[in-house]
Amino acid sequence: MRRFAPWTLALVTLLVIAVPFALAAASAPAPTPDRSPGNPVASVISTVTGIAISPLLGTGAYGAYQWMAAKDDASRAALPWFAQVSFWLPALLIVGVCALKDALGAVVPPGLKKPLDVLETMENKLSGLVAAGAVVPISVSTVSRMILGDGKVASAGADFAGSGLAVLPLGAADFSALLSLLTVPLGVAIFLIVWLGSHAINVLILLSPWGAIDAGLKAARTALLGLVTVTATINPWVGAVLSIVVIVIAYLVAGWAFRLTVFGSVFCWDFLTGRRKSFVPSGGADPMFAGPALTGVPVRTYGALARSPSGVLEFKYRPWMVLPEKKAAISAEPRGLVVGEGAFFSDVLSAEGRSLFSLPPRYRGHEAELVALYGLGGVKPAGLRKAWAVLREMVGTSKQPVNRAIFN
Repeated sequence: MRRFAPWTLALVTLLVIAVPFALAAASAPAPTPDRSPGNPVASVISTVTGIAISPLLGTGAYGAYQWMAAKDDASRAALPWFAQVSFWLPALLIVGVCALKDALGAVVPPGLKKPLDVLETMENKLSGLVAAGAVVPISVSTVSRMILGDGKVASAGADFAGSGLAVLPLGAADFSALLSLLTVPLGVAIFLIVWLGSHAINVLILLSPWGAIDAGLKAARTALLGLVTVTATINPWVGAVLSIVVIVIAYLVAGWAFRLTVFGSVFCWDFLTGRRKSFVPSGGADPMFAGPALTGVPVRTYGALARSPSGVLEFKYRPWMVLPEKKAAISAEPRGLVVGEGAFFSDVLSAEGRSLFSLPPRYRGHEAELVALYGLGGVKPAGLRKAWAVLREMVGTSKQPVNRAIFN
């Protein structure tokens, strides 16, 4: 069954993308004439939520629908850049390549797939910025024109309500500047909240060593996008209710998602720039992330390890990166802590083997220096390196015994 998993996932992804277009085509001849101001508002909620769940897929599908719905070449030429074939076709092709990468990841070694995960995480950040800065404001501004009652725009309300992707017809804003000034920031804020929760999936894929988990996470996110799209196609208000549920859940996990986003950003930066080649631990305020064993500090909080004036190790951090600084003292004796050397990043582990701190990739190769600066107990293999070291010992190619009590 495992050999069919990649192709099954690829088929599901294609169906999730194709079904909304098929539904749109089937419903196009008889759209429901709903010109009330509430209908486009309900639809734009689904639009913003869908794009935030997967910016590149959402924006590409958004543009593709606009291009297909245009009546002639002149109308298509007047569409914005993201509704041109030169954008949405490559965008959807990239989405397909990423889906294939995750599908094949179930049978590909982590070391071969991880660089591609880094690139996809960066792509998700970039496409999220583009969507937040261009696509979402245009969509929300169009709603402002509809609400103001411009007859020309109101006549497009039926087409808007019947669209397969719950998207908005684009046009120049005439009398809605003030309303847009109020609604666009709200739309962007909703987008950012949902995008944070969705982007956390990319970071989890980046951290996961197992391709099957990656494929499951990506399939779940794509299925959620498809569900929002289909429900908005059938009934904009049902799609809006589902989108609001997604927004509320994203708001509740925003702190956790933000910390994961920062972790993924630092991870990608260190990986792509080869930061470890120029990095040297200072022993003064070395940046790292809080682990689950650090009491009183949320997991993945970004901060710095340092010594207090009394010589005690402490972790300094700012909640949300900007709030007043907080400190957490490390009660454990430094000699009882070890650095677990992983394949992609390392951890500072407690005597029980729990992660006290996660070290960014820049520390790879500098674990011994960190141990010397803070007087830690030593360096041990962990994670994939731990498994490899145990295997070498079993087959007799390792000359040094491995401490099997330490795992990443």
